[in-house]
Amino acid sequence: MYILGISAYYHDAAAAILKDGEIIAAAHEERFTRKKHDAGFPKHAIEFCLKQSGKSIDNLDAVAFYDKPFLKFERLLETYYGFAPKGVKSFITSMPVWVKEKLFLRKLILDELLEIQLYDKKKIKLLFPEHHLSHAASAFYPSNLKQAAILTIDGVGEWSTASICHGKENQIKILKELHFPHSVGLLYSAFTYYVGFRVNSGEYKLMGLAPYGNPASQRVKKYRDLICRELIDVRDDGSVWLNQRYFNYAVGLTMAKDDAWEKLFGVKRRLPDDEVTQAYCDLALAIQQVTEDIVFKMAYHAQSLTGSENLCMAGGVALNCVANGKLLKQNIFKNIYIQPAAGDAGGALGAAYSAWHIYMDQPRTYTPSYDLMQGAFLGPEYPEQEVELLSRKYDAPFTRYEDEDALCNAVARIISEGNVVGWVQGRSEWGPRALGNRSILADPRNTEMQKRLNLKIKYRESFRPFAPAVLEEDSDKYFELSQVSPYMLLIGEVRKELRQKLPANYHELPLREKLYYVRSSLPAITHLDFSARVQTVSRLTNPRFHKLLTAFKELTGAGVIVNTSFNVRGEPIVNSPEDAYRCFINTEMDFLAVGNYVFDKSKQPKRKFENEYSSVLD
Repeated sequence: MYILGISAYYHDAAAAILKDGEIIAAAHEERFTRKKHDAGFPKHAIEFCLKQSGKSIDNLDAVAFYDKPFLKFERLLETYYGFAPKGVKSFITSMPVWVKEKLFLRKLILDELLEIQLYDKKKIKLLFPEHHLSHAASAFYPSNLKQAAILTIDGVGEWSTASICHGKENQIKILKELHFPHSVGLLYSAFTYYVGFRVNSGEYKLMGLAPYGNPASQRVKKYRDLICRELIDVRDDGSVWLNQRYFNYAVGLTMAKDDAWEKLFGVKRRLPDDEVTQAYCDLALAIQQVTEDIVFKMAYHAQSLTGSENLCMAGGVALNCVANGKLLKQNIFKNIYIQPAAGDAGGALGAAYSAWHIYMDQPRTYTPSYDLMQGAFLGPEYPEQEVELLSRKYDAPFTRYEDEDALCNAVARIISEGNVVGWVQGRSEWGPRALGNRSILADPRNTEMQKRLNLKIKYRESFRPFAPAVLEEDSDKYFELSQVSPYMLLIGEVRKELRQKLPANYHELPLREKLYYVRSSLPAITHLDFSARVQTVSRLTNPRFHKLLTAFKELTGAGVIVNTSFNVRGEPIVNSPEDAYRCFINTEMDFLAVGNYVFDKSKQPKRKFENEYSSVLD
């Protein structure tokens, strides 16, 4: 039996397909269209999933969409009615789209599928699980846990903005929900907006900025007190009430009421190109601390409701790896499992799982030693022919290595010599993190590497940290982390013996001085607070990447490499070899390894590409 899951029309459109409950393929639409956070119908992702399964639309037993459009429309109408006469401009903007398209989503989906291939509409079973049920299913069913508390937290689905569920065997029971307009995700997004980053994509920038705040300063304490006194009321069970006098997201076109926030915090909203001052760093730290407190309270309440020693998490807030790492240290749960595509894209997979296990009442299978997410390597892979054609098209010289050992030894040496390498291998990743198949790699011991990667390779804000990929068996030599972190969703602290002593006035130093202060023997991956977003690499799920790390360790003594996503600011992670080569040429990367082929930048023809990508074979 084959089930196709779809998420679309908000942000991060995606598709996933199951065969008898096993994931065959999953992909983000943005990776094909090259439009970051593409919200359109995931035509290309669906085509890929069908091709990977070898099936047509007529062969599908069900198509599941990740939320219920009528419930969402009900929420919009009740919200506009409740806030009337405010929100007229927003109402006039959104209603025509709903009346023309989204109210008739069933017809729209069926018509969009016809654009992919002809099929018999009468044979299609189209299902609409609720948004947060899709999130819960995406985390629980691939977890290999027979029962678990499930915590989902995001901006908003239909009405729900957070939920606590209990998963047992093949069923999920929703125990409690928090409803719009009261939302932890929207609170965090409002601060994302006010600090000058883009909502729905810049939240991880706010998280990365938070450690630059001064935890001992009175300003951070003041901001926290103001948030908890004026913006939000947090209850013991983690439920929240947001004071709508300060917010504009319910019926407006922005997240926050700028004048009210400026009067409250004494700092103007930062525009994207404005300088990042200490006040914004302190504001980021304050909201990060408040968010962590809320997540902890929700987790404690989930444990008390279910009595479970296991926790599964999904929803956009579950991508806050700082909160996740600190939650792990609370020792509330013995096991914590987080869906690698925790945001809306992951809803496609959760919708398919909901159809299989809940609607069709199919039993689960458990393979504890096997990662049911398959390392999240669920996207396309490309044959050697693609690389050969790429080389001919662009007159691009390369060195081809005959086997995996020779390739990994050569690339390990290249990285150890201070070079930055684009690394494209096997199937692309599912989720927002590059996990060693569409990655940019570098030496974490290099004191200049963070600066170089941000300014010369990624073309992004200089304060952004980089993640370490570490051999799973060596993780505890470098990081304080009590469980594996294969999906880069947990923060671990760099071990004390690797740290450098900081000056007494460290937190009073100007931002630029703090930014490039050498904090450990692995400076390129050590954040200001000695934290690191750790990826543990297993030889079972990614043997080639594990072999590269092993070769680097044998050469340098360090079983750690800088791993950042293969893209530049404003673009999705690369998908095809063509995407990778264009990005490689347009940046100051030194080498590109695609399969067993290695391209040396110094030997490539001089050129620049426009930001248009396609597969050579297409």
